[in-house]
Amino acid sequence: MGFGLAIPGIDRKLGQITEVAYTAVIYDIKKTRPMPEITLLGWIHTIIAIIALIAGFYTLAVYKVITPEQKTGQLYLICTLIAAVTALMIYKHDGFGPAHGLAVLTLLALVGGFVVAKIKVFAEVAEYFQAFCFSGTLLFHMIPAITDGLLRLPVGDPILTNPHDPMLKKFYLAFLVIFLAGYVMQFLWLKKQKKC
Repeated sequence: MGFGLAIPGIDRKLGQITEVAYTAVIYDIKKTRPMPEITLLGWIHTIIAIIALIAGFYTLAVYKVITPEQKTGQLYLICTLIAAVTALMIYKHDGFGPAHGLAVLTLLALVGGFVVAKIKVFAEVAEYFQAFCFSGTLLFHMIPAITDGLLRLPVGDPILTNPHDPMLKKFYLAFLVIFLAGYVMQFLWLKKQKKC
């Protein structure tokens, strides 16, 4: 490799640096596995999860909280249940992963939200806890939604290629902050409704 000037040792050093950089890039590429093709179950899961997200955001916009008493709330909760169960059946990289953990948390939040409303001892806090649980499931939807979306789209040239990209962590943090701020607003709204 020539650079116009024949300075002893420089060409050799640049060659070594280039080789090290090339090796680092190859190693980094090997660490990032391409997203596998979406299976039929994956498509079913994705479509149901999208319906859940639309129903969930619509319900929050119109009713302020998600409850089983609203038609759109029912649609959201049923679709969320199906999405969580199907997520447990999808294995992208062999074994239990973060998406499975979120599916388990979603199922626990759904059960918690329904059960607390049935226990008379918790009647005073049931609405607050249910709002926290059901809104929490929306947070659990958003994390895999943004992850899969950025790792798959646009098709053939996705925005991200590494599931550990710092940009994803920024999205997760933003979603958490929005969830907490949203829950504070729900809490205050529910308290105001009780006074009326």
